[in-house]
Amino acid sequence: MAHPVQGTQVVGRVASLLRLVGRRPEGSSLAGLVRESGLTRPTVHRLLASLAAEGLLDHDAKSGNWILGPEIFLLGSVAAARFPFEDIARPGLRRLAEETGESAFYSIRRGHETVCVLREEGSFPVRSFVLHEGVRFPLGVASAGTAIMAFLPDDEQEDILSSWEQHAGAFTAGHRKDLVRSNLERTRLHGYAVNPGLVLEGSWGMGAAVFDQLGRPVGALSLTGIEPRFRPERQELLGKLLMEEAHRMSARLPAERAARQT
Repeated sequence: MAHPVQGTQVVGRVASLLRLVGRRPEGSSLAGLVRESGLTRPTVHRLLASLAAEGLLDHDAKSGNWILGPEIFLLGSVAAARFPFEDIARPGLRRLAEETGESAFYSIRRGHETVCVLREEGSFPVRSFVLHEGVRFPLGVASAGTAIMAFLPDDEQEDILSSWEQHAGAFTAGHRKDLVRSNLERTRLHGYAVNPGLVLEGSWGMGAAVFDQLGRPVGALSLTGIEPRFRPERQELLGKLLMEEAHRMSARLPAERAARQT
């Protein structure tokens, strides 16, 4: 039984490293990956070198960072047909960006995380760069994660909150458990989430959940920008626009999936 366990452990470590590298377009340093993964330096270096040999990663000689390789692009291109985010979410993101001037995003739920998969830049010249494709946040962190978590069943929410410090990790300092509970309650009340610069001071965000045909939150549309653009008097308008687009996208999900299964 030792061999299957060992093999599973390697797969888990490889998957973890790929996710860590994919969080930043510029890639990650060896030291950063060692720190974030919790693995030893020799183990991380050995796995990175093996992934590079297979084309799944590249090593940028100029920066010294490890970045996603060409095989990831090829695999992603094939998988994209099963997850038509571009077709379903892009029109709504464009409308949000055009109507508000803010940058609009679509994030999906993956386990106890959210992953940003699409971005549409707004026209307002000053932007927040906290969120971009590939960025992952724990559920309950940032506006998309709060919007999704707020509409999970109570037992799932409590399961996450019961080990909040471990779940939120480095984000715990700005996301105390009592504050998160309050934000979740406010999100359920208003229908949209507000992140008042909790991830990065001065960078605000708002999000609304997207639901599948069974009423489960599977993703979220969000807007991000600088604090003056998210004053209380404007939040109601932004929230209304987000919920309208989220509702429109939720209504399309069953039809899109059914069309692709036939």
